[in-house]
Amino acid sequence: LTCLTGATAQQPVASDQDLAFIPQPLSVVRKTGDFILNEQTVIQVAADNTELQTLSELLAQGLYDRTGIRPRVQTASAASASASVPANTIVLRLVADTLGAEGYRLSVGQRGIAAGAAQGNGLFYAIQTLYQLLPIQSAVTTGIRLPAVEIVDKPRFGWRGLMLDVGRYFYSVDYIKKFIDYLAAHKMNVFHWHLVEDHGWRIEIKQYPRLTEVSAWRASTNFQRGPYINRNPHGGYYTHEDIKAVVDYAQSRYVTIVPEIELPGHSLSALRAYPELSCTGGPFELPEQWGIQKDIYCAGKEEVFTFLEGVLSEVVELFPGEIIHIGGDEAPKDRWKACPHCQRRIKEEGLKDEHELQSYFITRIEKFLNSKGKRIIGWDEILEGGLAPNAAVMSWRGTKGGIEAARMHHPVVMTPTTHMYLDYFQGEPYLEPSAIGGHLPLRKVYSFEPIPDELVGKEREFILGVQGNVWGEYIHSPEKADYMTYPRAAAVAEIGWSLPDKKDWNDFTRRLETQYLRYDQMGINYSRSAYQVYFEVKDDPANNRSTVTLKTDAYQPEIRYTLDGSDPGPDASRYTGPLEVPEYTTVRAATFRDGKRLTPVSAWTVVHFESNNQSK
Repeated sequence: LTCLTGATAQQPVASDQDLAFIPQPLSVVRKTGDFILNEQTVIQVAADNTELQTLSELLAQGLYDRTGIRPRVQTASAASASASVPANTIVLRLVADTLGAEGYRLSVGQRGIAAGAAQGNGLFYAIQTLYQLLPIQSAVTTGIRLPAVEIVDKPRFGWRGLMLDVGRYFYSVDYIKKFIDYLAAHKMNVFHWHLVEDHGWRIEIKQYPRLTEVSAWRASTNFQRGPYINRNPHGGYYTHEDIKAVVDYAQSRYVTIVPEIELPGHSLSALRAYPELSCTGGPFELPEQWGIQKDIYCAGKEEVFTFLEGVLSEVVELFPGEIIHIGGDEAPKDRWKACPHCQRRIKEEGLKDEHELQSYFITRIEKFLNSKGKRIIGWDEILEGGLAPNAAVMSWRGTKGGIEAARMHHPVVMTPTTHMYLDYFQGEPYLEPSAIGGHLPLRKVYSFEPIPDELVGKEREFILGVQGNVWGEYIHSPEKADYMTYPRAAAVAEIGWSLPDKKDWNDFTRRLETQYLRYDQMGINYSRSAYQVYFEVKDDPANNRSTVTLKTDAYQPEIRYTLDGSDPGPDASRYTGPLEVPEYTTVRAATFRDGKRLTPVSAWTVVHFESNNQSK
């Protein structure tokens, strides 16, 4: 975040009249009056608690970044800090509470502000909520009004995450920290770091230096769908020092990093450096186009497990979190079926087939990581051939795998392609930059319910939470990563935090209008695709007419349209309700604000086909 600058206000700046929290808290009660933040405001914490002092400095800096006012941090005895709130003071307290590790209570009154939580996590989230009470404006020196409120809040799920794929496109440490900042501001607490892919190895392993000397770099990249290759070399990797810095940064924002080291598939980058770990012996090159590779780790060679245990030994030393992601997805069995080493392993271990061989592979890795005090999570393919005893599952091929794992009493994170793959198009593809495919607009993300109806009783307790995934095949810059992630990640955050009866699509879009301003303030290159017009069409072929409804994913949009083939301008007809139009009419529409067009023009031509009575 950067300090805001601008004209100095002469009067205290009023906060937004309508509160706009994302994610929506458990309980919000508006009270009379406002608290005025000014240069004399003090942040008070107990002197004997370094965590509270760190949080107070974080809050002071955050307020300065957003308002130009930096309150002075003041320490007090534990007894004083737990007493009534002094005038013009923000007090951060650790208190016994029933709201869990991440819950908090935030009381904003005319006299002062008190934030209380059982742990630092909760106070951090109270701070994020406090930021959302600030008005969006330039820096001031005379004071800023925060509406008086009483908030009681806690998350629905313990796993609220985003994944970033750096295997296909390497992102700098600076951007990784920003990515963590952004998700933490949405009260998400897991950063899934996809570090290994066929197309690039991104983590330094001192025991195996060729992984970064050779496999962190490729000669070219498929930048958009089809045979379009960018011939510029691409690569990079994170040193141990880089990773320690990112881990420390994430911990200061109460974010757990879950590193992913793919196995047995998506491992061609490792085989490029050490071809003897394959079934065929290579040689291999890093692919320039995307797709599933048939060459994977050989499950029949002991040196493969020696290698992976060496790699994972360094990984567990770098990442203090309990969970290591081991991939387990999209591992073709072609090489194993033809490999004498793998076939011998199947026979010696009494396995039925190559699927059980994968289960053997995953279980063996799990036992090793368990011996290091870690647990594994993998994509839902790890269910095939039998699930490792203590494994958690990420259900990505729909929710079926998650349902199966939960019924077996294994922990599950729901992240289905249908609702959580943020590399999919979020608007009409002809209006959007290159994406891997699929159509996942904001409204569909928001509609997701992580606990399937099929689960009953205790089974439902095994749903840990929800995660959005940002895969990098066609995302080749931080700016595009922002664009694909936000505002859809705001919907992911609310799904993970807020109870179902607190979710309301129309109110969410209202609150997003303020959130977009916050994104501008934070420097997030978010997508405006929610303002794009889309069409719902009901055909009447017998009368050669159709009823066309114009919609967006935005709050109370100003939609203007034409029927004569021209692009709509600010003086075009304003949409007020469904249109009845004759066949062969092209409806062109866009969203406007203050006389300016916000979106590209969407178009729909009504054509009736006798065979299926569809418009296109």
